[in-house]
Amino acid sequence: MRTYDFAPLYRSTVGFDRLATMLDRALSAEVTPNSYPPYNIEKSGDDKYRITVAVAGFTEDEISVEMRDGQLVISAKKAETETDENINYLHRGIAARAFEKRFQLADHVRATGAESENGLLHVDLVREVPEALKPRRIEIANPAKTIEAKPSKKKVLEA
Repeated sequence: MRTYDFAPLYRSTVGFDRLATMLDRALSAEVTPNSYPPYNIEKSGDDKYRITVAVAGFTEDEISVEMRDGQLVISAKKAETETDENINYLHRGIAARAFEKRFQLADHVRATGAESENGLLHVDLVREVPEALKPRRIEIANPAKTIEAKPSKKKVLEA
């Protein structure tokens, strides 16, 4: 496995430490990431996203959706029931094991809601860039026009 040294990035940039840490985490992750449960990431507009996770077999009370440290964390744990102890499965193909999925979110992306429908969990996300960070047009002053607008001393003396 390759290792990358991000020291030059830290030496020559300011404020990109979060990006370097995220790259380091992504490169040091498992070679074969955990694919359970399956999920989709959809983009429905310039600033709208949706994450859909297959959560068949879990109730809404057994699923947790949280935002922490710039990440969306979706986890689920099946509650143990007394009837499970008395059942002898001949084949158990429906996975109901606990899971935790983490999604790294960009700056200014936040979850607006989540809903569970037909065994799928939909989490809606939106990017809201603050007004202070949006581009704005700055007028360029023309010194010649400001001089013409002011009455000159010469004209005042003549009058």
